[in-house]
Amino acid sequence: MADYVFILSSGEEIPVVISTRPGLRNITLRPKSSPKREILISKPWLVSENAAIRFLVSKQKWIECVYQRCPDKIIVQSDDEIEFLGRRVKLQHVSTLRSNKFSDDGCVLYVGGGADMFERRVRDEIKKEFLIVLKDMVRMAPREFWPKKIAIRDTTSRWGSCSTTGTMSFSWRLAFAPLDVMRYVVMHELAHKKHMDHSPQFWATVRELYGPGVERAKRWLTQHGGELHRYF
Repeated sequence: MADYVFILSSGEEIPVVISTRPGLRNITLRPKSSPKREILISKPWLVSENAAIRFLVSKQKWIECVYQRCPDKIIVQSDDEIEFLGRRVKLQHVSTLRSNKFSDDGCVLYVGGGADMFERRVRDEIKKEFLIVLKDMVRMAPREFWPKKIAIRDTTSRWGSCSTTGTMSFSWRLAFAPLDVMRYVVMHELAHKKHMDHSPQFWATVRELYGPGVERAKRWLTQHGGELHRYF
């Protein structure tokens, strides 16, 4: 149940769910568009819900921008073709299959199970493939940059994050980005292993890990990032 309703300038009402997390130092906001549009607020024990709401309201402009970038969802159906992880794949529902499988050339994904589970099975397959490619990209960097743990998230406003504990999180929706853009996000987060900021030294490390084209990849993500949320 929503604790509050945030109203966009368009009049759309976005449910807000507030939770208290032990050890948290600051209020965090997570605007989500999938599987439903909602805003998750996490707050420290000593921060009141009213204070959390005031903080949310102070971020009105940012919240508006987040949801403006989120496109209308496209329903994925059998015989559709979608692009992910650098290739175009046709989706084919085969109810007699117990599990998904790709054609030998990788151009067709045969999706098993009932029709009501079609989208979920496609999404889960993309997540699985995404993690494989993600780990391969991490291994391109020197071992000293590797994270202790990799987590897959479905975030609206952040493509990746690096915690002080060594865990790196990535949005699986990067699977719908060009591979060089996905690699940019990976190298960006790996660079945080040495620099937990965005200092000139940090960006020098990103360029060292990524190679030429960092600004081009960064610009693509700024201009087209919202498109990565059009499915599921």
